[in-house]
Amino acid sequence: MADDKSYYDYTPSVAAAAIFIIIFLILVVIHILRLIKTRTWFCIPFIIGGLFEVFGYVGRALGKSKPSTLGPYIMQALLILLAPILFAASIYMFLGRIIRAAGTTSYSIVRPTWLTKIFVGGDILCFLVQAAGGGILSGADTKKSQDLGKGVILAGLCLQMVIFAFFLVVAAIWHIRMNKNGNKAGDQRFDWSKFLKMLYIVSIIITIRNLFRVIEYAMGEEGYLLANEWPIYVFDAALMAIVLSICCFWYVGDVTKQFSHEDSDRYEMMTDPRLPR
Repeated sequence: MADDKSYYDYTPSVAAAAIFIIIFLILVVIHILRLIKTRTWFCIPFIIGGLFEVFGYVGRALGKSKPSTLGPYIMQALLILLAPILFAASIYMFLGRIIRAAGTTSYSIVRPTWLTKIFVGGDILCFLVQAAGGGILSGADTKKSQDLGKGVILAGLCLQMVIFAFFLVVAAIWHIRMNKNGNKAGDQRFDWSKFLKMLYIVSIIITIRNLFRVIEYAMGEEGYLLANEWPIYVFDAALMAIVLSICCFWYVGDVTKQFSHEDSDRYEMMTDPRLPR
């Protein structure tokens, strides 16, 4: 290791951390402004997750001057690990709103009202499992307890990937049914395919990041991914910045501009958290 007392196997880069602190801060500000403008409240987890990223990389920046201090190390490890779970929460809720706005809820194999409950509920479970693993790891003073903490985190990551895979299956089935019957049902003025494509892209990106994390924890402390710093910036920081950038276009209150006041009422369900059954 770079230092026998260091929690890192390398000297953390302040420059790299600073770059992503600035990037995530800018993206958080954009999301806040878009949220206020469109009142798309289900996108709040994007902002919270973005703040997790900001403070996570602040912790990494502090790691250079305080490599043997537990606080900054735990801060960066947990916040960067958990942020994508918050992004996923908004992604899950967004699919239900796309389906409702398209007016074809019968094409979904899971009712939109249950879709949010099932997937966000699973997301919360993943959050708690990974947070618990991080807590065990932070207080670990033996190899056995360290392995336990990593095992719990790994289980949470695997669960998250399984839930995400099922979510994509639900989205794909609805997509296929819309392509077959979309011209016979639904409102053709709403470009649901554009939003669904964005949903696929960010879902795939988060899945790639989760796969990276699974491999990272499976390889262990002696593995290449934990022993080097660049992978976390390439396969986590950069990918999550791309996700937040794409999701800046998810504040779909803007789609109501093309409709009359009367017609826009139904489309506003995409921003209303109290969606009817």
